[in-house]
Amino acid sequence: MSYAPKSVDQSRRRGTWIGIPLAVLLAGGTFFTGLQFGQSYTDVQSAGIFTLFAAPPEVVDDQERVDLKEFWKVWELMDQKFAVGSSSNALSDQEKVQGAIDGLVRAYGDPYTVYLPPVEASAFDEDIAGEFSGVGMEIGLRDGLVTVIAPLPNTPAERAGIIAGDVLVAINETTTENMRVDEAVKLIRGERGTTVTLRIYREGETEFLDIPVTRDTIEIPTSKTEVVDGVFIVSLYSFNAVSEQQIRAAMLEYKQGNYERMILDLRGNPGGFLQSAVAIASHFVPAGKVIVSEQFGGDTPGDVFRSRGRQAGAFSPETLVVLVDGGSASASEIVAGALKDHGVATVIGAQTFGKGSVQELVRLDSKASLKVTVARWLTPNGTSISEGGLAPDITITRSAANRLANEDPQRAAALQFLAGELVESETNLPLIAD
Repeated sequence: MSYAPKSVDQSRRRGTWIGIPLAVLLAGGTFFTGLQFGQSYTDVQSAGIFTLFAAPPEVVDDQERVDLKEFWKVWELMDQKFAVGSSSNALSDQEKVQGAIDGLVRAYGDPYTVYLPPVEASAFDEDIAGEFSGVGMEIGLRDGLVTVIAPLPNTPAERAGIIAGDVLVAINETTTENMRVDEAVKLIRGERGTTVTLRIYREGETEFLDIPVTRDTIEIPTSKTEVVDGVFIVSLYSFNAVSEQQIRAAMLEYKQGNYERMILDLRGNPGGFLQSAVAIASHFVPAGKVIVSEQFGGDTPGDVFRSRGRQAGAFSPETLVVLVDGGSASASEIVAGALKDHGVATVIGAQTFGKGSVQELVRLDSKASLKVTVARWLTPNGTSISEGGLAPDITITRSAANRLANEDPQRAAALQFLAGELVESETNLPLIAD
């Protein structure tokens, strides 16, 4: 897969925004819906070790120049005084520079903004090309803890009993304390047939759980349809390149069957392509209505994405339910938020994950890469998805015990609601469909 270089500004304003369910590709990672590929950056100056951190005079004047005396002082002190031991290795100058850049990027405190040195950047390129094996689950940082967002259906993680909300305490006895998601990814992934042992903290358990998972090639599921009690149910597992085509086929099946009630199940769906999210939401939202908007930093004007008007019917909160949970993230939150804000669906389930940012991948001339957050998602009503996720209209939780027993109170509540029965929210007043 290749991408034509373009300026960062062109990439932001006119480029194709590509959402990649990276955690799936990495068999355990974070969400990068809206990932964008920018140009390779080449400094016009010679970038020697001792000029790397000096800004060009035509860009920064003397009054604005950052004082880097302390940086170079620490550099010299480390060279002079650091005793290399059995647990550490001598660093090359280039490795020191990469470490400094990594520290700068980490200082921003954004778990989705990451500096990838050349080796990691190369591995990243292989991952987005689809060459991977792993355990088949999404992980992200929640309150600073490496947390399972969702295991994918019919994957080693799901078969081993991993569930959404599990906190990874250790990976093969390596503690995850203060660990970044990309670092956890490196430990989780590996060759097909090998085993990784995950130490889990699970709410309600009094002891940690040690769960061995055998890695395998991961096939990313997309969707399935079924009919239960006269309700047409579409389960969407990812927003990939074929998702919209499959949803279009599902909508045709819905119309030909003369069904009047539908459940769109987005639970455990970590996201994917932005284009797919807009196209799928367009099957439910009237033409021209806002699906999602992007809010950039600084003075950069935002982008607005509108429905393409491919409605399969006249949906309403009494005839359409969207199911969400803590594993619904990114593109899932975009679709659920749009359908909720435009009053065409009732959202049932648990609070969504809250991944509402856009990353741009910038290639650097050293063959390293910088993945940087450049925008935030807003629902049509202006709700920031990043700030705690989306709250459902009717809150129904699905406990770990429910999952392990294959019980689904959320789906049961959706079916009851669409049947016109009273459904009591765990946090709201009882609601009933008209």
